[in-house]
Amino acid sequence: MQSSSLRIGMIGLDTSHAVEFTKLLNDPEHPWHVPGGRVVIAYPGGSEDFELSRSRVRGFTEKLRGEYGVEIADSPAAVAAACDAILLESADGRVHAEQFRQITAYGKPVFVDKPLAVSSRDAGEIAALAVRHGAALLSSSSLRFAEGLTEALSDSEKGAVTGADCFGPLALEPTQPGLFWYGIHMVEMLYAALGPGCVHVTASAGESHEVVVGVWADGRIGTVRGSRAGSPAFGAVVHREGGSRAVDISADAKPFYASLLERVMELFRGGEPAVDMRETLEVIRFIEAANESRETGRRVRL
Repeated sequence: MQSSSLRIGMIGLDTSHAVEFTKLLNDPEHPWHVPGGRVVIAYPGGSEDFELSRSRVRGFTEKLRGEYGVEIADSPAAVAAACDAILLESADGRVHAEQFRQITAYGKPVFVDKPLAVSSRDAGEIAALAVRHGAALLSSSSLRFAEGLTEALSDSEKGAVTGADCFGPLALEPTQPGLFWYGIHMVEMLYAALGPGCVHVTASAGESHEVVVGVWADGRIGTVRGSRAGSPAFGAVVHREGGSRAVDISADAKPFYASLLERVMELFRGGEPAVDMRETLEVIRFIEAANESRETGRRVRL
């Protein structure tokens, strides 16, 4: 390991993301290896009332310890004290604010995996703590940086983006309100295309499909379509003044985890966050408003 390599700590070993990110960072032979740091210490965490957390945390912990030599700590604070930068990976968005409270005073740069939180209140607290302690902060879904979407958004030959329709699987989890579990992937894709500025949303929910329509202050319209039946593929249609372009995320050769991790490492090396925190806070509020609309059937202002 080069002397310039960052010592990375990880909090939350109850998600496959913990394993995937460790592979990309710690294995230089991985075809999509992301250089510049290694995961060296981690705190398992886990939520007893969340089956996908409780049932996976032990196995992922043993994998990181046994296959990658990661030291296992007994608290988030112990991780923060022993590393240069932190990946907060806990699958349960409800615990992010409490875990962030335990590490923010160390002033280390932090990536919080999606969602930043499952309420605007907790998301706002995390953002305020980061500012107070001078901790660089980024939170995003990996789908925002998927290769095909990035390429489509960088190609401005057909003029300005006038709207976008994003789709993908929409599994629901009782402990993660509404769209916060899987819907955030499509919402992040939508914000990558349109940026902040949504003023209201309307959601319609059926047994196996849901649609959210957002209207932006400048009149642009974006939609999120989630499915619990049929194809599990993520994709989008980006609309521009001179035509539309379809994006098939499954056609990308490069894993979107690697694309995200490259942005995270830029932050960890002292760069600016790839997503402004004000936009991330709007993403959380968009989902909150969409959840309210799907429950009440009314249009909800952000």
